[in-house]
Amino acid sequence: MDIGKLRAWWSHRQGLDGEVGESAAGTLGRTGWARSVGGSGPYLGLYARAGLSREAVDAAVARLEVHELPSARGCTYVLPAEDFALGLRLGAGAPEGELAAAVKHLGVTRAEIEGLCEAVTGVLGERPLDPAAIKAATGDAVRGLGEAGKKRGTATTLPLALGLLQARGAIRRVPVNGRLDQQRYGYVAWGLDMGEWTAESARAELARRYFEWAGPASMAHFRWFSGFTATAAKAAVAGLGLRPVDGTDLLWTEDTAAAYARFTAPKEPSYALVAGIDGIHLLHRDFGRLLDPADAQRPELTGPKALGALSDSPAHMIVDRGRLVGLWEFDTEAQEIVRQTWVAPDAELRAAVASAEAFVRDQLGDARSFSLDSPKSREPRIAALRSGR
Repeated sequence: MDIGKLRAWWSHRQGLDGEVGESAAGTLGRTGWARSVGGSGPYLGLYARAGLSREAVDAAVARLEVHELPSARGCTYVLPAEDFALGLRLGAGAPEGELAAAVKHLGVTRAEIEGLCEAVTGVLGERPLDPAAIKAATGDAVRGLGEAGKKRGTATTLPLALGLLQARGAIRRVPVNGRLDQQRYGYVAWGLDMGEWTAESARAELARRYFEWAGPASMAHFRWFSGFTATAAKAAVAGLGLRPVDGTDLLWTEDTAAAYARFTAPKEPSYALVAGIDGIHLLHRDFGRLLDPADAQRPELTGPKALGALSDSPAHMIVDRGRLVGLWEFDTEAQEIVRQTWVAPDAELRAAVASAEAFVRDQLGDARSFSLDSPKSREPRIAALRSGR
């Protein structure tokens, strides 16, 4: 296949070839769920795709048009409302697994945790309570799990109950200041209608959506995103009529193949500044497919490997029609984007950088990669970008 056209196609499906012009919910429904780890990724992705301000995204969160929920692989994503129940059903295995491990290793019983679930739902209402307040309100229902629990990352029984209740749609976790780029939360009662999703129907629906968002993709790509076993993944895609792309391990539907045949890759650059975990990468998590061969030999920013040997981007990304053409970070002291690009800067690139810089500076204040990212921890990456390493 023409790799330039294929990359441009993936970028097109991801809405990175021009403003989508939709709401936060509409954009996520069309281009895929946004991975959230307490960083700026969801904001950067929605700005790059639909020009949405942080205020507009926060308002959509407040109206429950979109929400951050545990879903595929038990990881948190920002989902549109129509997918809340689907996402929770897909992520339900993670809290069940944590409970099973606690029963096996920490002397916990399911009956104990179910009793704690009742106690938690009894104290939650519309006013958010943080875990400390929930623990105080439920009294002896929360039990410490000693040194063994601390070693396993489960100091008390409360997280086990909160995980189960979230997966059931009985409660939801809300950011204390309404923003997606931090990880301080309270919990409120919810009562989401979970519909009639079964494990099998949810997996099949995720497969359908995935190959719309990311097709063509390989089964390895789909298994990584979904977390499904080989058997479950094969069953999930069985009804899609996938067929191979000649000469590759990629698969697509008849509709995608027909749309790709009609698609013409743009001749002019179309730059987007997105997070390192943006869907243009993370839906496949096949970093090398974004790189030209010469760029794959470039050194990573702060380590001994070449870019082509990495699983993930070492910094935020600058992409042009699906090709990685540079890396960037935000310098909070200088209040500017520091970048390194492998193409000659033109007016379009400078405009894209200026637009993203103003968005981060004026609306976000910073562009953390994840919750523990900080200006201090970012210094080596910024220094490497400035030096042109």
